[in-house]
Amino acid sequence: MGRQSGFFDRAPILETARLTLRPFRAGDMAANAATLADLEVVRHLGGTPLSREDSWRRLLTAAGLWTLLGYGYWSVERRADGVWLGQIGFGDFKRDMTPSIEGLPEMGWVFAPQGQGQGYATEAAVAALAWADAALGAQEIVAIIAPENAASIRVAEKTGFEDCSEARYRDERILLFRRRAPAESPTA
Repeated sequence: MGRQSGFFDRAPILETARLTLRPFRAGDMAANAATLADLEVVRHLGGTPLSREDSWRRLLTAAGLWTLLGYGYWSVERRADGVWLGQIGFGDFKRDMTPSIEGLPEMGWVFAPQGQGQGYATEAAVAALAWADAALGAQEIVAIIAPENAASIRVAEKTGFEDCSEARYRDERILLFRRRAPAESPTA
């Protein structure tokens, strides 16, 4: 996907009833590193906790996607108290997988333990997808999810991802979800 007329080189701020989706800051490092080092959080993301250094690289990637692609990841915080809850967004990671999803915005999310089980991921996904529908003009958005990750599967299904099929990534079975662009409403 090339540069769009609405190209963004930085994450715009999105707000929901309970959340703020905002650009990453260097100050997010500690919360991000703690989240990605948590075995329960990463069990469906390869299963290996990330080091502080690798967490920093992931944070840099999340922020840097915007400059290269015009879309990327947001840092998610609770509006009531500013507590960092996780990250959500879109990327094109040039994954070597079958079938190929290269060139399609791939949605993903990771939430800290204090951000799980309260509907935050779904709320953030609805906001991010509304932004993507308005700004990207993508005909399709994909998400890959470990078959055992029931919570993420529910988020995907609640936010309009369908057409679940099996795929292979890093020689592992994963589920590939697809979300087609909403049909434009007829004008009167």
